[in-house]
Amino acid sequence: MPEKRTLERARRKARAGKSPSSVAGEFVREEMEDIRKGKHGARSARQAIAIGLSKARRAGVPLPPKGKRTRKRASSRRIHGRDVSGTRSRATTRALKREPRRAASHRALSRQTHRAARRRSAADRSRAARKAARTRQARR
Repeated sequence: MPEKRTLERARRKARAGKSPSSVAGEFVREEMEDIRKGKHGARSARQAIAIGLSKARRAGVPLPPKGKRTRKRASSRRIHGRDVSGTRSRATTRALKREPRRAASHRALSRQTHRAARRRSAADRSRAARKAARTRQARR
């Protein structure tokens, strides 16, 4: 369950008209903080980010479904989704507690970001930069 201040921060971003991924960033940040505090661990930075995004989806942030599933199939799954049993929930928590804390280190996050950026095409990066420049002008 996300903390109250995380939900507040996310709501503030959403009201400001930020993109869903920016709003979800608050949940990812909370996840990183939790791992650093030792509440639980993750195997990699990628897993830590995935957990944060999952929290965001549960909180109602309109993010696209994970993986290569189509939107239609993902929405039908959400309708038929069931509550997780206490036993399974505890098992997941215990498994995460056994995972290392290094996934949330600055170095791990930096490497993950760098890899993700390298996977994007030049055109995609250029488009993102143009969009950033546009939003910067709008704020002046």
